[in-house]
Amino acid sequence: MSTTVGPSESGPRWARWIGRFLARVVWNTEVVGSHLVPTDGPVLFAANHTGIIDGPIVLGVSPRPSHMLVKSEMFWGPVGSVLRAAGQIPVEHDGGRSALNNALVVLRRGGVVGVFPEGNRGKGDAASARAGITWLALNAHAPVVPVAVLGTRRTGESVGHVPGLRRRLAIEFGAPLVLERAAGTSGRVALENANEAIRIALAQLVDGAVVRTGLALPTDDPNREGPSR
Repeated sequence: MSTTVGPSESGPRWARWIGRFLARVVWNTEVVGSHLVPTDGPVLFAANHTGIIDGPIVLGVSPRPSHMLVKSEMFWGPVGSVLRAAGQIPVEHDGGRSALNNALVVLRRGGVVGVFPEGNRGKGDAASARAGITWLALNAHAPVVPVAVLGTRRTGESVGHVPGLRRRLAIEFGAPLVLERAAGTSGRVALENANEAIRIALAQLVDGAVVRTGLALPTDDPNREGPSR
């Protein structure tokens, strides 16, 4: 039997209050669909990713305490100490294996894990998705809730830009997806099919949230195009 304890269970509880302060006081965040998040049992959030504050905002407005997967580069100095104490999960340079294992521990004890399937901050249009969240969903038998995050980065702003005070942001939770491996389907095909189902659900939610709120996605991707001029 595994003796792995996993990330702190208490950290996400108090970290929510920090995230809530950021979402409601520092910025002006509209939240839609939080009632769609299952009230108990394991849950995965699949959120689009444009800016550096996406994780804290999702954490703050989530109806349940959550563990977000965060790039290991953020886990240094005072910020890193807070992230670790808050039970957030570093994605190391090992292909994400240790992060997935820690996330699986959280899910198997009935917790919530947030993942950015796109991997990097960019346009946030869910044009692509990595399969880590799908592996977690299938192995932990956890429903996946797509989450649209809008307003955290505008066209021309760097991916590390912190929005100004009281900027309008929007978070929209979608209906949960229950993903299962169909009988007679290989593991690889099941993973590919489920991953595309998550990507499509997230892209559709983001598109709908853009129309509903009027908050446009950034049209540039500084990770690929270099610094904006």
